[in-house]
Amino acid sequence: MQGTIRVSSAKNAVLPLLIASLLGEGESVLTDVPSLADVDTTCAVLQHLGCEVARQNKDIVIRPGQSSTVEAPYEFVRRMRASFLCLGPLLARYGRARISLPGGCAIGSRPINLHLKGLEAMGARVRMEYGHVEASCRRLQGAQIYLDFPSVGATEHLMMTAALAEGQTILENAAEEPEIIDLANYLNSMGAHIKGAGTTVIKIEGVKQLRGTHYTPIPDRIEAGSYMVAAAATQSDLLIDNVIADHVKPITAKLKEMGAYVQENDSSVRVRSCEPLKAVDIKTLPYPGFPTDMQAQMMALLAITQGTSVVTETVFENRFMHVDELKRMGAQIKVESSSAVVQGVPRLYGAPVKATDLRAGAALVVAALAAQDTTEISCIHHIERGYDDIVSKLQHIGAQIGRTHSS
Repeated sequence: MQGTIRVSSAKNAVLPLLIASLLGEGESVLTDVPSLADVDTTCAVLQHLGCEVARQNKDIVIRPGQSSTVEAPYEFVRRMRASFLCLGPLLARYGRARISLPGGCAIGSRPINLHLKGLEAMGARVRMEYGHVEASCRRLQGAQIYLDFPSVGATEHLMMTAALAEGQTILENAAEEPEIIDLANYLNSMGAHIKGAGTTVIKIEGVKQLRGTHYTPIPDRIEAGSYMVAAAATQSDLLIDNVIADHVKPITAKLKEMGAYVQENDSSVRVRSCEPLKAVDIKTLPYPGFPTDMQAQMMALLAITQGTSVVTETVFENRFMHVDELKRMGAQIKVESSSAVVQGVPRLYGAPVKATDLRAGAALVVAALAAQDTTEISCIHHIERGYDDIVSKLQHIGAQIGRTHSS
């Protein structure tokens, strides 16, 4: 493969931005939004909640209305965990909300207790029964909230909710991911007063009203990282365009440690790999550590790297489901509790495999691109949740990849 591949806006930024639009009076426009199944689901949730939502090419226009319902039903939330983030904005805007318990990728326990404890600290009355969470309040009050774990979802949820609370809210041990900064910038452009996003302490001064806004989300650092790893795995020379280099530093550092050439530019990253790469160890951590969302893709690369690597997963306890699929392609991987020992092999071989979740599917694409013979990946709906137009993008740089009707 050779050439330039452009990264789309970040799925993990776009979804909370869409949900945060519930808080604004008037029209909001998000530009350069990727065409993803999760984006479609989020738009459907907003429409169910009384918003007018229209896609105009790559832009999405959201016009919140006076909602006739404050409930996000199971049919939406089971498909996408981010739908649960509607709870706080609905509560802040209308004083009540009812949300089904969340679904999403089966990669391990992602409890909602941090979300609910934060809402209760702001004065919400919360009740769980029959697979639903119900919350109500008069007006939420600012509070000092310490998160037991720097959860991205809880940080986003409580930050957007606190934007309309009365008084100051302080989130301690907050997540530091770039998507948190992007959400804070979006809310501030709506009239919120948020400081400290991207650090462990975020301060939110509540306001009485937010307004609609125009905004362009950040590029997808996980999509960028996936293509960077694919370039290294296939000994390609790729320019990955629309990248914020600081956001992919953990991937850049590991690829350089392995012996790949990585050149960082203002808005792009070039990756070239010609020499045999060497084994490295990976340990996933909250940002700015190595992202758990890149663990599977990196394991696919390590599977064809000389030597023995150890991959340790500290964020989700069930995120090695791709291992058995990689082994079907000839990888030598042994899972021991929260670690996987990867013994590099000279090559992988094409085989029928199944995407078990979003990032596992991306790992199989990386493996298939590097493998000898043909690989058929089923359950690609997982991949389409997070990678915009991946087949066409890879075809454009010379990959022999296609989508069949049976996929």
